[in-house]
Amino acid sequence: MLFLLILLLSLIAQLFLPWWTIAIICFALAFWKAQHGGKAFLAGFAGIGLTWLGAALYWHIISDGILSERVATMLFVNSPWLLIIATVVIGGFTGGLSAVSGFLVRRALA
Repeated sequence: MLFLLILLLSLIAQLFLPWWTIAIICFALAFWKAQHGGKAFLAGFAGIGLTWLGAALYWHIISDGILSERVATMLFVNSPWLLIIATVVIGGFTGGLSAVSGFLVRRALA
């Protein structure tokens, strides 16, 4: 349930708000709903990771890979697929650490 909430709310929020709102969403939802720290981390990691994977693949397909290749070259990665993997991992860790932080803050206040 937490995974789906993070996935849907972050997807909607990223259409209108800056990228870092994912941290606020994961923190707030895990503060409200998480039962265990490990599950909170996994829900945040998977929710944001899948959201960013979908966005990265969408832009890769829409631009025929040209955008991904140029950004990868600019960042000295030289592979658009490594760039997409790095994007998913960075987003996933941001979501996961924010979610576990929300859970731990709620536990500290209880």
